[in-house]
Amino acid sequence: MNSLLPQLACLLIAGSGLFAAAQAAEPAHVDAGGGHWVASWTAAPQPVWAKDFLFPNNVPEQLQDQTLRQVARLSLGGNRVRLVFSNAYGDQPMHLGRISVAIAGKDGQLRTGSLRERRFDGRATATLAAGAAQVSDPVELKVPALARLAVSIHFPGPTPVRTFHWDGRQTAWLVEGDQTGAAALDLRASRSQTTTARVLLSGIEVESAAPAGAVAVIGDSITDGATASLDADSRWPDVLAERLAPRGVAVINAGISGGRLLSDGMGESAVARLQRDVLSQPGVRTVVVLIGINDIAWPGTAFARDQPRPTLDALQAGYQQLARQARRQGVRVIGMTLAPFEGALPDTPLADYYQQPKDALRRQLNDWIRSTTVFDAVIDADRVLRDPAHPQRLLPRFDSGDHLHPGDAGNQALAEAVDLDALLAPAASMTFVSTSPHKE
Repeated sequence: MNSLLPQLACLLIAGSGLFAAAQAAEPAHVDAGGGHWVASWTAAPQPVWAKDFLFPNNVPEQLQDQTLRQVARLSLGGNRVRLVFSNAYGDQPMHLGRISVAIAGKDGQLRTGSLRERRFDGRATATLAAGAAQVSDPVELKVPALARLAVSIHFPGPTPVRTFHWDGRQTAWLVEGDQTGAAALDLRASRSQTTTARVLLSGIEVESAAPAGAVAVIGDSITDGATASLDADSRWPDVLAERLAPRGVAVINAGISGGRLLSDGMGESAVARLQRDVLSQPGVRTVVVLIGINDIAWPGTAFARDQPRPTLDALQAGYQQLARQARRQGVRVIGMTLAPFEGALPDTPLADYYQQPKDALRRQLNDWIRSTTVFDAVIDADRVLRDPAHPQRLLPRFDSGDHLHPGDAGNQALAEAVDLDALLAPAASMTFVSTSPHKE
């Protein structure tokens, strides 16, 4: 691990600064007491899909008199916290019962003395309007950076599940009755089950005395952590969060498995959801963009059998649209090249995901990403993760085994390849270097 720390994989372009130091960042949200709110954790909302989709939803169609306990690891800590719940794809209001938050222990248990009940405008229950999100009242709970919080939601009446985040890479527990105040869940009932999906919980914000900023990463399953170890916080944005926390900078993950830049996939397209999942999050100063491989590779597969592959011009226009949206709100934009994927997803219904013409388009797009001035900077993920002896493939030690997604070692390498001094330096003092964590 330490051998990678000095390595830089940022090809930084243009003269503007990437991300002002957190101390100089102007806060997005300041409350009446002078505290500064920043997004510390997010899970981008997705619509549940039909039963005939290639993958199961992994959540019940309806919840009733059940408690769902979800665990989320923050990036930054603070003196108070508030929760964000999303009914973005619901077609009717959702009535929530009691909600609690606590510092998480092992296997869904709660740390003694940390349990707090969440309220909404002073009330213990809440109703989420169809298509909307709601933020809880702040609660006094001092949490350190990288703390793991357990959020428990009771669903008292029949509650159809329409909005979720499919791949949370974290165990959640669904149990009978109202167990929001239970230090340890009672798992003996017949309807008790676990899931790795997230339901309704879409964000956690923290309050700090000093201004704090956030880096948001918008992407697909590589960012969402499709093959990262379960319950290990080993997605590449998780590792980046560990590196940035000592500098007072949050990292939020806006990845969606099956996400695409231009078209809806297993969630809305990046150009459609950028405002909700990134730009409206408090404290975001920089967005990192790692998306596009599904735009290139889905057409012709079981996901999009009859869809034409996008042109290079169309992909470039999509990135340009993202950049314009971000810059209108003063957010800097960092592009990332697309990693190699030869042989991807063997022995699956998506074994035709890789084809040589698709890879040719990926390489053309990477050449453009490296040379364009659309981005304030570029992180060369292709160079970090590829096998120097076979550049169309992932380096074996970084490959999860499916030849598309990096494993934990690849996620570590990708996050450690980012030069934090360059990432956080003021514009006038930035030095830009591009190297690789392995010899080519």
